Amino acid sequence: MSVVVLNEENFANEVSSGVVLVDFWAEWCGPCQMMLPILSDFAQDIGDKVKVGKINVDENPALAQQFRVMSIPTLIVLKDGKPVEMMVGVKQKQELNEIVAKYI
Repeated sequence: MSVVVLNEENFANEVSSGVVLVDFWAEWCGPCQMMLPILSDFAQDIGDKVKVGKINVDENPALAQQFRVMSIPTLIVLKDGKPVEMMVGVKQKQELNEIVAKYI
């Protein structure tokens, strides 16, 4: 499965059910760029057990504000549309696996 681009139009529908890992990022953010291949690799490995999405905070400021994203990258795990875990900074694939495993 690939990483889904989320925005203010599709967000509610995409995260409404199941477990979703959302990456809040921006083009100009160095650590965010480091996170992209890790997320892509994670999405391929996890398959359809977890949806992986990314939100550009510059293009979707209302979503960043809704989740109180102060620094990027911020990764939020949602279960059935509700945030259950929040992480800030670059995370390795192993850490992502351990975190989402609690909610699958």
